Amino acid sequence: MPLIPQPKELIQKEGNFTLNRGTLILIGNSESDNEIKLFNQFLKTSYGFELMTTDNSKSPLNTIQIQVENPKKDQSGEYELKVINSQILISAKGNIGLFYAFQTLQQLLPIEKENEVKIPCLEIKDEPKYAWRGMHLDVGRHFFPKEFIKKYIDYLAMYKMNTFHWHLTEDQGWRIEIKKYPKLTEVGAWRKGSMVGHYNDQKFDDKKYGGFYTQEEIKEIVAYAKSRHITVVPEIEMPGHSQAALAAYPELSCTGGPFEVATQWGVLDDVYCSKEATFEFLQNVLIEVLDLFPSEYIHIGGDESPKTRWKNCAHCQALIKKEGLKDEHELQSYFIRRIEKFLNAKGRQIIGWDEILEGGLAPNAAVMSWRGTEGGIAAAKQKHKVVMTPGSHCYFDHYQGEPKNEPVAIGGYTTVEKVYSFEPTPKDLTSEEAKYIMGAQGNVWTEYMNTPEHVEYMIMPRMAALAEVVWGTSDVTKYQSFQNRLIRHFSVYDKKGINYSRAIFEVTSKVSPSEKGDEVVFTLKSANTGIHFTTDGTNPTANSKKYKEPISVTKNQTVKAAYFENGKQKSAVIEKPFFITKSTGKKISLVNQPHENYGIGGPFTLVDGMRGNMEKYGRDWIGFWGKDLEATIDLGKKQSVSKVTMDVLTNDGSWIHYPKFIEVLVSNDGKSFQSVKKVPAEEIRTMKGIVIIEFDKQKTKYIKVIAPNAGKIPDGKPGAGSDCWLFVDEIMVE
Repeated sequence: MPLIPQPKELIQKEGNFTLNRGTLILIGNSESDNEIKLFNQFLKTSYGFELMTTDNSKSPLNTIQIQVENPKKDQSGEYELKVINSQILISAKGNIGLFYAFQTLQQLLPIEKENEVKIPCLEIKDEPKYAWRGMHLDVGRHFFPKEFIKKYIDYLAMYKMNTFHWHLTEDQGWRIEIKKYPKLTEVGAWRKGSMVGHYNDQKFDDKKYGGFYTQEEIKEIVAYAKSRHITVVPEIEMPGHSQAALAAYPELSCTGGPFEVATQWGVLDDVYCSKEATFEFLQNVLIEVLDLFPSEYIHIGGDESPKTRWKNCAHCQALIKKEGLKDEHELQSYFIRRIEKFLNAKGRQIIGWDEILEGGLAPNAAVMSWRGTEGGIAAAKQKHKVVMTPGSHCYFDHYQGEPKNEPVAIGGYTTVEKVYSFEPTPKDLTSEEAKYIMGAQGNVWTEYMNTPEHVEYMIMPRMAALAEVVWGTSDVTKYQSFQNRLIRHFSVYDKKGINYSRAIFEVTSKVSPSEKGDEVVFTLKSANTGIHFTTDGTNPTANSKKYKEPISVTKNQTVKAAYFENGKQKSAVIEKPFFITKSTGKKISLVNQPHENYGIGGPFTLVDGMRGNMEKYGRDWIGFWGKDLEATIDLGKKQSVSKVTMDVLTNDGSWIHYPKFIEVLVSNDGKSFQSVKKVPAEEIRTMKGIVIIEFDKQKTKYIKVIAPNAGKIPDGKPGAGSDCWLFVDEIMVE
């Protein structure tokens, strides 16, 4: 059965039930009208007919019989669905369980319009594992109309997800009407231009851009989501990512402005000042937010808030002294605690990005762990509730296919298969600590998505993979089964007009070390067989060599591959240039492991023969956050070497900085090393990331490369005061 998420228990039976215009819905009470109405809307749209409902029938034949326990109270989502030849039986705990039963039923129905619909006989017992099954959408960088927000909610409902995290305020735009502060939308909702292309290009247009949601529109969207058992969690960013608000009310800043709504992406220095006027403003804003959103949790951001202005603000420094705080990190904690106390008094809870852990976590706060899973683990150990959303698996603004063939994205490389492999509950937690993991969500940051169609392309079909993960029925050992089910859903996407990614059909590749130690093994994979490839630089055709087994790469060459079906090319060409040197395929060890968000290939990435793309940095780079690179390569035997080349990245907006220096050392025993060359930071900058280190010829068995992280981001740079990222790739020894 092509069901996503896969039910907890499913038994297939012989035969079919025939659904037609004469089928009756038998209801035990009238408290489930909404769920039945939505099911009938689906039937009307898909097949052109609706079903009559009744509370009694002379015969159970040709009926859908519904029994709902605690319609309004039970939120477990548990349901049972039995399809037999003569009728369909649904029993559910709560209307939410009934809604999920209908979603399952809809997936069992044929895609094409028919007067009589055959449904296979089966028995299903089902319920979700995690309470928070979410998707996020940033409408600050790019604004999306009300109609698309409803579509987005429909996509969540289709896959039984229950939380819509609506990121409503940003440096680049304030998107929610606040009646007490009209300038938030009169001024803050509009910027004079936007970035064009990637952040690295630093190009801008001069087109006025913006938009916002009125309170009436928000009420309409919240009600729409509620009817589909989806909670809308609003995010009002503080203390950082607030330049749009400061453009409207500059007196809330440390400097007094003036400010403009930001036109560039990234992390900006100007944040809310921790003065009483700011807290009064934010509390008044939140009062109106609470009237619009009945959710238990209110997201207050708390991420990427530079301390530059606070360090130089007389008021902030006086407050640090008055409250006995240690530093600006504790001031941020004080800021968050003030807001939490206010929201708790209103019967609500706060949730924030994992930076709210810094300086001490507010007493009742929940944490959304995005910089890996470490923040979530730390919070759960402190008995705080957690939503896992690490960039490694849950950031849908990352590339999902070969970057060369994809629309521009921020970076990263997160395939459907990688999303499906995610485990929200870390093994580091005890069974008691694991109870604090509420679930997970996918994040959609829209710097590089300016249309609804582009958003759809980035979320579909990765959302389906995450949906099965958070439902609790994913099994990484059965990914092929999931993939087969997913491909059958593409027909549904086509029918609904969803602009989804077909990267799953793209030929994917993996490089592994060879047992010989002087070559690498290149493995190709596609959703179907029929891969053809070349190694001479020409594009593959249906007549090119057919891929049957991993390719041994022993020399400089470019492998190109594509998937073909019936003689026709069905996927984009992937292109992988290999640069074979004395270090390629050799054993390598690291003192510090790369960050889980940017270390998909581990240490071997540095000697796999493939160099990272400087423009579209995805899987071929590894990143260290606040840590140094110290890599030791075992060449296998003594060899003459006189040159080491290593690629490093810089991108201020993404907090990526060149290392302090790069040093090469040699050794014959792997213990005692001698330095042969050291390249300082200023020289690295002149080389623009391709660092060539030449030295007198050495006879050595081991090569060590040290590249210390730049440390803290300096004032005046995005993310000032935070740890730098160090991104490196291929270490080539000649």
